[in-house]
Amino acid sequence: MDVAKEKQDLENQSKGKDTMSIENGNVETGSNNKSRMMMFLIGVNVLLSAFGNTGGPLMSRLYFRKGGNREWLSAFLETAGFPILLIPIYLSYRNRRRRDPSAPFFLSTRNVFLTCVVLGVLTGVDDYLYAYGLSFLPASTSALLISTQLGFTAFFAFLVVRQKFTSFSLNAVALLTVGAVILGLHASSDRPSGESNADYYKGFFLTLGCAALYGLILPLIELTYKKANQEITYSLVVEMQLVMGGFATLFCAIGMIFAKDFQAIPDEAKSFELGEVRYYVVLVWCAIFWQLFFLGAVGVIFCVHTLLAGILIAGFIPITEVLSVIFFHEKFGSDKGVALILSLWGLASYSYGDYFAAKQKKKEAALRAQILEEYTRN
Repeated sequence: MDVAKEKQDLENQSKGKDTMSIENGNVETGSNNKSRMMMFLIGVNVLLSAFGNTGGPLMSRLYFRKGGNREWLSAFLETAGFPILLIPIYLSYRNRRRRDPSAPFFLSTRNVFLTCVVLGVLTGVDDYLYAYGLSFLPASTSALLISTQLGFTAFFAFLVVRQKFTSFSLNAVALLTVGAVILGLHASSDRPSGESNADYYKGFFLTLGCAALYGLILPLIELTYKKANQEITYSLVVEMQLVMGGFATLFCAIGMIFAKDFQAIPDEAKSFELGEVRYYVVLVWCAIFWQLFFLGAVGVIFCVHTLLAGILIAGFIPITEVLSVIFFHEKFGSDKGVALILSLWGLASYSYGDYFAAKQKKKEAALRAQILEEYTRN
C-alpha cells in the first residue's frame, strides 16, 4: 500500500509540473500577444498624433490667413469631428455582440460619463483659447508656444497622478520649456504686419493659457482611467473621447450662437480667398485633423502615460515649424532655430530614456523567466 501511495504521489507531482509548464506557456503566449497588440495600439496612436499635431494647427491657421475671422467657429472645428468615432465604437459593439448577445452599446458608467462631460467643457474652453490666440499669431510661433504645455503637463501629472520622472524625462521637459521661453523673449520680432503689439501679446498669452489648461486636462484624463472602477479598454477610451468631443463641441456651438457665427458662415465663404468650395473643404479637413489629434492623445495616455502624450505634442512641433515656413512663408529667425534644436534635443532625450527603460524591463523579465524555469525543474 505504501509503495502504491508513493507511486501515485510521484505521478501527481509530475502531472502538476506538466500542468504548470503548460500554464506558463499559455501565460507567456498570452502575454506576448497582449504586448504585440499594445505596441500596435501605441504605433497607431502615435501616427494619429503626428497627423493631428501637424495638420490641425496648419489648417486652422490657413482658415485665418485666407479670410476667416470667426474664433468660435475655429474652436468648434477642433472637436466637431467627434461623430467619426461612432464608426470604431459600432465595430467594437458588433464584435462584443458576437461573444455576448446582451452586450451594451455604450460601456461608460454614469460616473465616467459625467467626468467626461466636465472634461469636455474644459476642452471646449481650451479650444477657444487656442483659436483666439492663433488668430493673432503665426502658426510657427503658436506651435512653439504650445510646447510649454509639456512643462504644465509634467507639473500637473506629478500633482494629479503622481507621475514618476527619470533624469531623461526631466531633461526633455527642461529643454522644451527653455525653447519656448527663448521664443517668448524674441516674440515681438515675429509680429505679423499690420497687427498691434496689444493684439500680438493677447494672442501670446491666450496661447500660453491654452497650453496650461491642456496640461491640466491630460493628467485629469489619466486620473479618470485610474478612478473609473471598471475595466479600461481601448473601446472605452474611444467612447470617452466621443463624450468629451461632443460636449466640447456643444460648448463652442453655444458660443457660436451668441457670436452669430452660423449666420456669418455663408458670407465668409463667399469672401474666402481660396474660393467658396475650398472654404468648406478647409473646415472639413480642420475638423478631421483635430479629431485625430485628440484621439491620438487619449490613446497614448491609455497605452503609456500622460507625459508621453505631452512629449509627442512638443516633439511634433519641429515638423509644424518646417511646414509653416514651406506653406505659409513665415519667418524663421535664429530664435526659432534655437527653439527647434532644443525641441529635437528634448525629444531625443526622452526617446533614449524610454528605450533605456524598456531595455531594463526586458532584462528583468528575462531574469524572472529564468528563475521560474529553474523553480519548475526542481
